[in-house]
Amino acid sequence: MFMIFVTLEHILTHISFSIISIVIMIHLMNLLVYEIEGLRNSSEKGMIATFLSITGFLVIRWISSGHFPLSNLYESLIFLSWNFSIIHMIPYLGNHKNYLRTITAPSAIFTQGFATSGLSIEMHQSAILVPALQSHWLMMHVSMMLLSYAVLLCGSLLSVALIVITFQKNIDFFLNKNFISLRKSFFFVGTIEYLNEKESVFKKTSFLSFLNFYKYQLIQRLDYWSYRVISLGFTFLTIGILSGAVWANEAWGSYWNWDPKETWAFITWTIFAIYLHIRTNKKLQDQGTNSAFVASIGFLLIWICYFGINLLGIGFHSYGSFPFISN
Repeated sequence: MFMIFVTLEHILTHISFSIISIVIMIHLMNLLVYEIEGLRNSSEKGMIATFLSITGFLVIRWISSGHFPLSNLYESLIFLSWNFSIIHMIPYLGNHKNYLRTITAPSAIFTQGFATSGLSIEMHQSAILVPALQSHWLMMHVSMMLLSYAVLLCGSLLSVALIVITFQKNIDFFLNKNFISLRKSFFFVGTIEYLNEKESVFKKTSFLSFLNFYKYQLIQRLDYWSYRVISLGFTFLTIGILSGAVWANEAWGSYWNWDPKETWAFITWTIFAIYLHIRTNKKLQDQGTNSAFVASIGFLLIWICYFGINLLGIGFHSYGSFPFISN
């Protein structure tokens, strides 16, 4: 029976990884070549199939191991990929335009690809829970933390996109302005040439104004959605930290021990609290860029908190570290 479960797990992980790879190819075709409505719908349905495959994997893993599959790094990465697929589907199921699809699909394939190919075979196997993890708080705390990581990563990447587009807009404006002034300085040979140049510039003005207006609208939408997504992720992170404190009191006799994982989780929480403060304070906000910079820092902190601490393999949370690192 155990071998049957293992075989089903391998089949479902390979199916989900293959489907999401096809989804990424479709996204690239729509982005680089031409957006086809039928292909876009196929990619959304592919993400639903990926979600169902990963769900099947988690259910089988749960049944075979006897506990919720969040006991090691491999299972948490698969669960994180599952969360990305959920976030990807929510706008699609609500018939809303999906601004997150260029973020969630690559994030899902990155996390799942690293889990299946980047980790050793030993980490793929389910093991007996250590005493600290034998609690009903395992599902509540770890699932909330991973869900908050997934949501905050998506919101942070939207902020990174906002910064890139904002700086590109400023650079384009600077180059266009200086290019016209250079032409006037070095190639001005008479009134006729100058008037012809002004006429050609006037014809291009409407098109440039349209592009600038489109970029302005895009920046506003990115700022709006990053704020909404990060606010939701911050709520999940707060619930995860509080539930972890209650669990720590049951397991270790103290609500807070300044463990490396706890410390970096608190730092991450503080950074996103600062983001929300800046985002809601009009005096500190500068077209969304100030808060976006803070969210970009939060993006790095999430990976340090989730992945970097596992590399060190120290503290009370060392059970999730790599097997070649001594605890």
